[in-house]
Amino acid sequence: MIANLPVFITLIFGLTTLATLTFFGWTIKNSNSVVVKAKSNRIIAGLIVWLALQAALTLKGIYNTEINSLPPKIFLFGLLPVIITIVFLFTTQMGKQFVDSLPLKNLTYISIVRVPVELVLFWLYLNNAVPELMTFEGRNYDIIAGITTPLVAYYGLTKMKLSGQVILVWNFVCLGLLLNIVVNAFLSTPSPMQKFAFEQPNIAILNFPFIWLPTFIVPIVLISHLTSIRRLLGFGQVDLNKKALSDH
Repeated sequence: MIANLPVFITLIFGLTTLATLTFFGWTIKNSNSVVVKAKSNRIIAGLIVWLALQAALTLKGIYNTEINSLPPKIFLFGLLPVIITIVFLFTTQMGKQFVDSLPLKNLTYISIVRVPVELVLFWLYLNNAVPELMTFEGRNYDIIAGITTPLVAYYGLTKMKLSGQVILVWNFVCLGLLLNIVVNAFLSTPSPMQKFAFEQPNIAILNFPFIWLPTFIVPIVLISHLTSIRRLLGFGQVDLNKKALSDH
Protein backbone atom coordinates (compact mmCIF):
# COMPACT_ATOMS: atom_id res chain seq x y z
CA MET A 1 0.00 0.00 0.00
CA ILE A 2 1.06 3.60 -0.55
CA ALA A 3 2.53 5.12 2.61
CA ASN A 4 0.92 8.21 4.15
CA LEU A 5 -1.94 8.24 1.66
CA PRO A 6 -5.11 9.81 3.10
CA VAL A 7 -7.61 7.09 3.97
CA PHE A 8 -10.48 8.80 2.14
CA ILE A 9 -8.75 8.26 -1.23
CA THR A 10 -8.47 4.52 -0.68
CA LEU A 11 -12.05 4.38 0.64
CA ILE A 12 -13.54 6.28 -2.31
CA PHE A 13 -11.63 4.16 -4.80
CA GLY A 14 -12.79 0.99 -3.07
CA LEU A 15 -16.39 2.19 -3.27
CA THR A 16 -15.89 3.05 -6.95
CA THR A 17 -14.68 -0.48 -7.61
CA LEU A 18 -17.72 -1.83 -5.77
CA ALA A 19 -19.95 0.46 -7.85
CA THR A 20 -18.37 -0.88 -11.05
CA LEU A 21 -18.99 -4.45 -9.94
CA THR A 22 -22.58 -3.54 -9.00
CA PHE A 23 -23.27 -1.82 -12.33
CA PHE A 24 -21.87 -4.76 -14.30
CA GLY A 25 -23.74 -7.27 -12.15
CA TRP A 26 -26.94 -5.27 -12.74
CA THR A 27 -26.22 -5.35 -16.47
CA ILE A 28 -25.72 -9.12 -16.51
CA LYS A 29 -28.84 -9.76 -14.46
CA ASN A 30 -30.84 -7.73 -17.00
CA SER A 31 -29.50 -9.77 -19.92
CA ASN A 32 -32.09 -10.86 -22.48
CA SER A 33 -30.55 -14.34 -22.40
CA VAL A 34 -32.04 -16.86 -19.98
CA VAL A 35 -28.69 -18.69 -19.93
CA VAL A 36 -26.70 -15.56 -19.02
CA LYS A 37 -29.21 -14.63 -16.31
CA ALA A 38 -28.97 -18.12 -14.84
CA LYS A 39 -25.18 -17.84 -14.70
CA SER A 40 -25.09 -14.23 -13.49
CA ASN A 41 -24.29 -15.06 -9.87
CA ARG A 42 -21.43 -17.34 -10.93
CA ILE A 43 -20.04 -14.65 -13.23
CA ILE A 44 -20.18 -12.07 -10.43
CA ALA A 45 -18.54 -14.55 -8.04
CA GLY A 46 -15.78 -15.08 -10.60
CA LEU A 47 -15.20 -11.34 -10.80
CA ILE A 48 -14.97 -11.13 -7.01
CA VAL A 49 -12.37 -13.92 -7.03
CA TRP A 50 -10.42 -11.99 -9.68
CA LEU A 51 -10.51 -8.83 -7.54
CA ALA A 52 -9.33 -10.82 -4.52
CA LEU A 53 -6.48 -12.37 -6.52
CA GLN A 54 -5.27 -8.96 -7.71
CA ALA A 55 -5.49 -7.61 -4.17
CA ALA A 56 -3.42 -10.54 -2.87
CA LEU A 57 -0.73 -10.08 -5.54
CA THR A 58 -0.32 -6.38 -4.77
CA LEU A 59 -0.38 -6.83 -1.00
CA LYS A 60 2.38 -9.43 -1.35
CA GLY A 61 4.41 -6.92 -3.35
CA ILE A 62 4.47 -8.99 -6.53
CA TYR A 63 3.87 -6.01 -8.82
CA ASN A 64 6.05 -3.35 -7.21
CA THR A 65 9.19 -5.48 -6.83
CA GLU A 66 11.59 -6.30 -9.65
CA ILE A 67 10.00 -3.58 -11.77
CA ASN A 68 12.67 -4.05 -14.42
CA SER A 69 11.49 -7.55 -15.28
CA LEU A 70 10.35 -8.10 -18.85
CA PRO A 71 7.51 -8.58 -19.45
CA PRO A 72 6.37 -6.57 -16.40
CA LYS A 73 4.65 -8.72 -13.82
CA ILE A 74 1.57 -6.51 -13.88
CA PHE A 75 1.21 -7.30 -17.56
CA LEU A 76 1.82 -11.01 -17.11
CA PHE A 77 -0.50 -11.61 -14.14
CA GLY A 78 -2.89 -8.67 -14.34
CA LEU A 79 -3.36 -7.45 -17.90
CA LEU A 80 -2.73 -10.50 -20.08
CA PRO A 81 -5.66 -12.51 -18.62
CA VAL A 82 -7.89 -9.46 -19.19
CA ILE A 83 -6.75 -9.11 -22.81
CA ILE A 84 -7.36 -12.81 -23.45
CA THR A 85 -10.85 -12.55 -21.92
CA ILE A 86 -11.79 -9.54 -24.06
CA VAL A 87 -10.52 -11.25 -27.22
CA PHE A 88 -12.59 -14.32 -26.29
CA LEU A 89 -15.73 -12.23 -25.78
CA PHE A 90 -15.54 -10.60 -29.20
CA THR A 91 -14.18 -13.42 -31.37
CA THR A 92 -15.96 -16.58 -30.20
CA GLN A 93 -19.59 -17.53 -30.67
CA MET A 94 -20.11 -17.98 -26.93
CA GLY A 95 -18.52 -14.63 -26.15
CA LYS A 96 -20.53 -12.76 -28.77
CA GLN A 97 -23.75 -14.32 -27.54
CA PHE A 98 -22.90 -13.07 -24.06
CA VAL A 99 -22.12 -9.45 -25.00
CA ASP A 100 -25.03 -9.27 -27.46
CA SER A 101 -27.43 -10.17 -24.66
CA LEU A 102 -26.47 -7.20 -22.48
CA PRO A 103 -28.77 -4.15 -22.53
CA LEU A 104 -27.23 -1.01 -24.00
CA LYS A 105 -28.71 1.29 -21.38
CA ASN A 106 -27.15 -0.64 -18.52
CA LEU A 107 -23.81 -0.82 -20.32
CA THR A 108 -23.85 2.93 -20.84
CA TYR A 109 -24.53 3.76 -17.20
CA ILE A 110 -21.32 1.93 -16.23
CA SER A 111 -19.26 4.91 -17.41
CA ILE A 112 -20.56 7.02 -14.52
CA VAL A 113 -17.77 5.48 -12.43
CA ARG A 114 -15.27 7.47 -14.49
CA VAL A 115 -16.11 10.62 -12.51
CA PRO A 116 -14.91 9.31 -9.12
CA VAL A 117 -11.99 7.57 -10.85
CA GLU A 118 -10.79 10.91 -12.23
CA LEU A 119 -11.15 12.56 -8.83
CA VAL A 120 -9.13 9.77 -7.24
CA LEU A 121 -6.40 10.15 -9.88
CA PHE A 122 -6.21 13.86 -9.13
CA TRP A 123 -5.90 13.21 -5.40
CA LEU A 124 -3.24 10.59 -6.10
CA TYR A 125 -1.32 13.16 -8.12
CA LEU A 126 -1.48 15.60 -5.18
CA ASN A 127 0.01 12.81 -3.06
CA ASN A 128 2.84 12.00 -5.51
CA ALA A 129 1.44 8.63 -6.58
CA VAL A 130 0.68 9.39 -10.25
CA PRO A 131 2.02 11.99 -12.70
CA GLU A 132 0.05 15.12 -13.56
CA LEU A 133 -0.45 13.87 -17.14
CA MET A 134 -2.82 11.21 -15.76
CA THR A 135 -5.21 13.85 -14.40
CA PHE A 136 -7.66 16.31 -15.96
CA GLU A 137 -4.99 18.97 -15.42
CA GLY A 138 -2.71 17.01 -17.73
CA ARG A 139 -3.52 14.76 -20.69
CA ASN A 140 -6.53 12.97 -19.24
CA TYR A 141 -9.97 14.18 -20.35
CA ASP A 142 -11.82 11.00 -19.46
CA ILE A 143 -13.96 12.81 -16.91
CA ILE A 144 -15.93 14.21 -19.88
CA ALA A 145 -17.18 10.69 -20.58
CA GLY A 146 -18.33 10.24 -17.00
CA ILE A 147 -20.13 13.59 -16.85
CA THR A 148 -22.00 13.02 -20.13
CA THR A 149 -22.95 9.42 -19.34
CA PRO A 150 -26.25 10.14 -17.51
CA LEU A 151 -27.37 12.43 -20.34
CA VAL A 152 -26.67 9.88 -23.06
CA ALA A 153 -28.15 6.99 -21.07
CA TYR A 154 -31.31 8.87 -20.11
CA TYR A 155 -32.07 10.94 -23.21
CA GLY A 156 -30.64 8.46 -25.69
CA LEU A 157 -31.59 5.06 -24.30
CA THR A 158 -34.54 5.76 -22.01
CA LYS A 159 -36.35 8.69 -23.64
CA MET A 160 -35.08 7.82 -27.14
CA LYS A 161 -34.46 11.49 -27.93
CA LEU A 162 -30.97 10.88 -29.36
CA SER A 163 -30.35 9.00 -32.58
CA GLY A 164 -28.41 5.77 -32.70
CA GLN A 165 -25.74 7.60 -34.69
CA VAL A 166 -25.26 10.16 -31.91
CA ILE A 167 -24.94 7.41 -29.31
CA LEU A 168 -22.47 5.58 -31.57
CA VAL A 169 -20.30 8.69 -31.97
CA TRP A 170 -20.40 9.25 -28.21
CA ASN A 171 -19.16 5.69 -27.66
CA PHE A 172 -16.31 6.15 -30.13
CA VAL A 173 -15.26 9.44 -28.52
CA CYS A 174 -15.39 7.96 -25.02
CA LEU A 175 -13.46 4.91 -26.20
CA GLY A 176 -10.79 7.25 -27.54
CA LEU A 177 -10.64 9.10 -24.21
CA LEU A 178 -10.26 5.77 -22.40
CA LEU A 179 -7.48 4.51 -24.68
CA ASN A 180 -5.66 7.83 -24.31
CA ILE A 181 -5.36 7.52 -20.55
CA VAL A 182 -4.58 3.80 -20.75
CA VAL A 183 -1.60 4.45 -23.03
CA ASN A 184 -0.36 7.37 -20.91
CA ALA A 185 -0.77 5.37 -17.69
CA PHE A 186 1.08 2.36 -19.11
CA LEU A 187 3.99 4.42 -20.49
CA SER A 188 4.42 6.28 -17.19
CA THR A 189 4.44 3.13 -15.01
CA PRO A 190 7.87 2.00 -13.75
CA SER A 191 9.05 -0.72 -16.14
CA PRO A 192 11.54 -1.19 -18.98
CA MET A 193 8.82 0.25 -21.25
CA GLN A 194 8.38 3.51 -19.34
CA LYS A 195 8.70 6.48 -21.71
CA PHE A 196 7.89 9.55 -19.62
CA ALA A 197 6.96 10.89 -16.15
CA PHE A 198 10.27 9.68 -14.72
CA GLU A 199 10.20 12.49 -12.12
CA GLN A 200 6.86 11.19 -10.81
CA PRO A 201 5.98 7.79 -12.26
CA ASN A 202 2.64 6.05 -12.00
CA ILE A 203 3.25 3.97 -8.89
CA ALA A 204 -0.37 3.88 -7.71
CA ILE A 205 -1.51 1.01 -9.92
CA LEU A 206 1.25 -1.20 -8.54
CA ASN A 207 -0.32 -0.93 -5.09
CA PHE A 208 -3.56 -2.00 -3.40
CA PRO A 209 -6.35 -1.14 -4.07
CA PHE A 210 -5.47 0.87 -7.17
CA ILE A 211 -4.43 -2.26 -9.06
CA TRP A 212 -8.17 -2.70 -9.60
CA LEU A 213 -8.17 0.26 -11.99
CA PRO A 214 -6.22 -1.40 -14.85
CA THR A 215 -7.28 -4.97 -14.06
CA PHE A 216 -11.01 -4.44 -13.45
CA ILE A 217 -12.54 -0.97 -13.86
CA VAL A 218 -10.89 -0.12 -17.18
CA PRO A 219 -11.65 -3.54 -18.73
CA ILE A 220 -15.32 -3.34 -17.69
CA VAL A 221 -15.66 0.15 -19.20
CA LEU A 222 -13.81 -1.02 -22.32
CA ILE A 223 -16.15 -3.99 -22.72
CA SER A 224 -19.15 -1.69 -22.32
CA HIS A 225 -17.97 0.55 -25.18
CA LEU A 226 -16.90 -2.28 -27.48
CA THR A 227 -20.22 -4.03 -26.95
CA SER A 228 -22.23 -0.87 -27.56
CA ILE A 229 -20.26 -0.04 -30.70
CA ARG A 230 -20.62 -3.60 -32.01
CA ARG A 231 -24.37 -3.52 -31.47
CA LEU A 232 -24.93 -0.01 -32.83
CA LEU A 233 -22.98 -0.92 -35.96
CA GLY A 234 -25.42 -3.77 -36.51
CA PHE A 235 -23.23 -6.75 -35.62
CA GLY A 236 -25.51 -7.83 -32.80
CA GLN A 237 -29.05 -7.33 -31.58
CA VAL A 238 -29.77 -3.64 -30.97
CA ASP A 239 -32.35 -2.68 -28.36
CA LEU A 240 -33.07 0.75 -29.84
CA ASN A 241 -36.21 1.31 -31.85
CA LYS A 242 -35.89 1.95 -35.58
CA LYS A 243 -36.95 5.56 -35.23
CA ALA A 244 -34.12 6.27 -32.81
CA LEU A 245 -31.64 4.67 -35.18
CA SER A 246 -32.84 6.50 -38.27
CA ASP A 247 -33.30 10.00 -36.82
CA HIS A 248 -30.94 12.73 -37.98
